[in-house]
Amino acid sequence: MEFKERKRWLFFGLPFTFTVYTIKEEVITVNTGFFNREENDCYMYKVQDVTLKSSLIERMFGLGTIVCHTGDVTSPLLTIQHVKNSRGIKQFILEQSEEDRRRRRTLNTLDIGAAEAEDGVS
Repeated sequence: MEFKERKRWLFFGLPFTFTVYTIKEEVITVNTGFFNREENDCYMYKVQDVTLKSSLIERMFGLGTIVCHTGDVTSPLLTIQHVKNSRGIKQFILEQSEEDRRRRRTLNTLDIGAAEAEDGVS
């Protein structure tokens, strides 16, 4: 399965921007710019948590903003702004990131401040 969405204006949800989001089973790609193109990729297994945000105006036009908390160095907070079918895309990212972590046998660890305890500082 693959999602390909454009960032949209909040005004009537029109796709007049030059940002394209491509969400595939293994990678999320964000293409931005018109004159200076930039392509940013994030592997699905690096996505740790996903948040869906919808303001009143976004809900009026059927849009939503998805925030992915990732372990990626270049974009620890990957924001997919003002897209249609945001709830379906969020659910796909959650399920696929978990599946990719299982497939790659990747362990997701959290920093709980163990370095502070070793130094003797609380």
